[in-house]
Amino acid sequence: MNVYTPDIDKLPNRDEAATALATLRAWAQTASAAEIETLDPSVARLLPGDPSDYPSLARAYPEEFSVDAAYKDSLPDLQNGPSSLIRGAKAQIQHVGISNFRLPIRFHTRDNGDVTLETSVTGSVSLEAEKKGINMSRIMRTFYGHADETFSFEVIERTLDAYKSDLESFDARIQMRFSFPMKVESLRSGLSGYQYYDIALEVVDVNGQRRKFMHLDYVYSSTCPCSLELSEHARQFRGQLATPHSQRSVARVSVELTCGADDCLWFEDLVELCREAIPTETQVMVKREDEQAFAELNAANPIFVEDAARSFCLALQRDDRIGDFRVVASHQESLHSHDAVSVLTEGPTFASDSLDPRLFQTLFHVG
Repeated sequence: MNVYTPDIDKLPNRDEAATALATLRAWAQTASAAEIETLDPSVARLLPGDPSDYPSLARAYPEEFSVDAAYKDSLPDLQNGPSSLIRGAKAQIQHVGISNFRLPIRFHTRDNGDVTLETSVTGSVSLEAEKKGINMSRIMRTFYGHADETFSFEVIERTLDAYKSDLESFDARIQMRFSFPMKVESLRSGLSGYQYYDIALEVVDVNGQRRKFMHLDYVYSSTCPCSLELSEHARQFRGQLATPHSQRSVARVSVELTCGADDCLWFEDLVELCREAIPTETQVMVKREDEQAFAELNAANPIFVEDAARSFCLALQRDDRIGDFRVVASHQESLHSHDAVSVLTEGPTFASDSLDPRLFQTLFHVG
């Protein structure tokens, strides 16, 4: 005779399953490995700290895997999350972006030629207080959309417009740094070689106002006027040979451009303006006659760091294509174990009561 018991087919509820799980876990903690293996190897996963508790993951790179639209939509995007994810103060950020992504950029030169240079780009935007973050790769993708063009300030501005739109930001900035080559003739031997100038172009768009800047590091030799006179005194009064001290010096000249496309300030123009202000630029190709000429040139143009700042200032004031400017000069002394420095600004753009603590350390040029 068959006896049918309805409870045999009844599925356990959650409480009954939890009780059974607790019973099984308690048994597993006292059972031997062989007993667990005989019952069911998966019971070992109930033991605390058992490595088999970690899921088995594929270790080979899936070269055949491709991303479709549905998978892409499933990917988490924390930077575009709600403001509740913001850590810290809900404050506006003036600059957020990427720095020093590099790519070859083609620039137009004053002689109507083109030159392609490795360029370091910094791009940033403002971030509203209620926004979590930005998708930084969009800055690079936007920039690459214009990378094949011959760059000018007009192209930089179009790029700026594009990533302001892509990132839905009010303010934006682009800075491009590169080393610009110019052929320079020696003083007397007739040789020539390439001098490389660290230049940066910058476009800033803040509160709907767009401004353009150029920065140049100009490297020159400075002979101390005091040391020159003391050396001459030793020769004249004591018949003692003496040499004045001179040193490699650097001026970082930053200018706001007020010119348009028809009367632009070329890279070469700013270099020549600095060279006219202080002609003792360091040399590229040098033979003995050039070295002697350079000594004579330095003797004819001895200069304190105060003189240097004011000489650059006068040259910049005379150029109508230049608005506000700043000159940061550093004479990296061969006499002293410290440097002589000066900062001169004109106009409100670069005026500041505080200086970057490492500003002058960035002016070293090691050749």
